[in-house]
Amino acid sequence: MLDVEALAKTYDGQGRRVEALADITLRVGAGEFVCVVGPSGCGKTTLLRCLGGLLRPTSGAVRVGGTEVTGPPDGLAIVFQEYGRSLMPWLRVAENVELPLRAKRRPRPERRRLVASALAAVGLADAGRAYPWQLSGGMQQRVAIARAIAFEPRVLLMDEPFAAVDAQTRADLEDLVRSVWQATGVTLLFVTHDIDEAVYLGQRVVILSKSPTRVLEDLPVDLPPVRDQLLTRADPAFVRLRTHVYAQIKSVAQREEDRAQEML
Repeated sequence: MLDVEALAKTYDGQGRRVEALADITLRVGAGEFVCVVGPSGCGKTTLLRCLGGLLRPTSGAVRVGGTEVTGPPDGLAIVFQEYGRSLMPWLRVAENVELPLRAKRRPRPERRRLVASALAAVGLADAGRAYPWQLSGGMQQRVAIARAIAFEPRVLLMDEPFAAVDAQTRADLEDLVRSVWQATGVTLLFVTHDIDEAVYLGQRVVILSKSPTRVLEDLPVDLPPVRDQLLTRADPAFVRLRTHVYAQIKSVAQREEDRAQEML
């Protein structure tokens, strides 16, 4: 469903040339849940924006359902970290969720059905008449998720969507996203800086190197499909996986530090 082939992205400007992404190849099958982690500043968001058609890669290709991405593709939705900025404060919750459906010119009865279903799926069935600013941060992010799933995407990209909420809300939203994924069968690529989150959520964890970014490892997550915030995180298999991912990222940082010392 999502095919990334030899993707590279270089920024030029003010006399500097920065190679952000270098030769990334990645495939995500239909209905898979894949998490992406890497060192701070490694280009995770740049990668996601290239996948979503918001940035044009310098070279390589991205395909969604076999069709090359040259701009924001039909059938793909993105949930960003800045949920407060992505919601229109002058529109009610239901109107915010309805926005992409209006853009697709879906009939009004169908729009209402999809909005109601999406809000119910994220636990906000009674919040449609509220304004975003009347809701907590966690509830606002639920609205952003509802808007994405109401669009009925084939592929859903999420860019560190829980980074700005508290720990308890984060745990609740993690379980919400897994339940939505299981209910809809959407293909989901989830970018996060949190190693535990990546292992808890995904079927695979793609570990990225330091910039210029490459795929360091594509790690299968051999945990049961039904997961629990307490039991799963106490499972020795979970501990083994998160320790492995952490060691890989730590080794990247150590190599960078050694290289910097050699240059002094």
